Amino acid sequence: MTDAAPTIRRDVTYRGFRLPGDAGLGSLSGLRAGRRGLELADPVDRLDHTDADGRTRRYAAGSWTSPPVPVGFAVRDVVPSWTGDTPGDCWLRVELRGWHDDAPSTGWYVLADWAADDHAFRRTSVPGQHDADARVDTDTLVVTGATVTGWQARVTLLRPEDADATPVLRAVGAVAAGPRPTASTASTGGTGWGTVLDVPCYSQRLHAGTHPQWGGGGDSWCSPTCTSMVLAFFDAAPAPARYAWVTPAGPRPVVVHAARHCYDHAYAGAGNWAFNTAYAGLHGVDAFVTRLRSLAEAEAFVAAGIPLIVSAAFTAGEVPGLDYDTAGHLMVLVGFTATGAPVLNDPYAPDDDAVRRTVDRDRFEAAWQGGSGGVAYVLRPPGVPLPPAPEQPNW
Repeated sequence: MTDAAPTIRRDVTYRGFRLPGDAGLGSLSGLRAGRRGLELADPVDRLDHTDADGRTRRYAAGSWTSPPVPVGFAVRDVVPSWTGDTPGDCWLRVELRGWHDDAPSTGWYVLADWAADDHAFRRTSVPGQHDADARVDTDTLVVTGATVTGWQARVTLLRPEDADATPVLRAVGAVAAGPRPTASTASTGGTGWGTVLDVPCYSQRLHAGTHPQWGGGGDSWCSPTCTSMVLAFFDAAPAPARYAWVTPAGPRPVVVHAARHCYDHAYAGAGNWAFNTAYAGLHGVDAFVTRLRSLAEAEAFVAAGIPLIVSAAFTAGEVPGLDYDTAGHLMVLVGFTATGAPVLNDPYAPDDDAVRRTVDRDRFEAAWQGGSGGVAYVLRPPGVPLPPAPEQPNW
């Protein structure tokens, strides 16, 4: 047992900005520092937006633009995440662009038109954005032709012209990653071995065939089910009054609440990575999307008391004990056995009792790294500190 890292690993780095404290690092337009984050002040812009139902409405707008974030390597993709709130009919627009040296090397791309609720505005990614430089793949900006060695984010806060409420931006960040290695080496570790966190077990398949307007439960609700498990672990789940509208209540209405509020209307599913962390951020936790390079890095979170939501892809039997095919599936990494085998809460189980599974370390790590490039959602209350970051920080 050693603390050695893989000998072949991917370049990855995360940078986040907490607001309003970090507002001075970037540029403000029409925003001010409020008690809860950045909020609209005297908007200098107006935006006419037509939603998916064909209704056009005019909004007052202000924005915060981050400083360019150099990463020191050639970037293949960037995944943003944010936390904030959108009372009433307010919403946020999140954009990214690539940088190289001292100048932008791509245009701006919209990664999200996001609202906490869906009563008046349909939260959505924005498909169809592609050019010779890059393309948007739902929740990810993928570099295709430009030289990109850094990124910049812009978040626009919008409210109806005739409204008094203001949206709030509390945090925004992004994880940038280089090309995936052509070969991988299984990691060894030791930190956190023998630790299994008491995350409750929720089965997504208990909801099969329900609520087709939000993806239909069953096979498609892995991400909000995992998010609900981790919120419950930290006693941060929404109060029952928040999901009293779920009728019939079914097996676990809090998961229906999460699926509805993570649902991406363009993607037609509840698996948008950033929409899940943005939903979690509504419940008093810090939340962001990153990529980890190995289970050795993940062990540090378990040792710190932080379960991780991880995305993997595999075929039936590729990871013994996970006997189904998936092109992308979210599970909660809750701990490790005394010999380093990952312990998962896998929501793709027929009932809650079958959710907890122990899997082969090397095969699961390969499915996680090969499937999503090591994507992980990090959710934690502010009072639970993150573990020390590695030399190339990705949290």
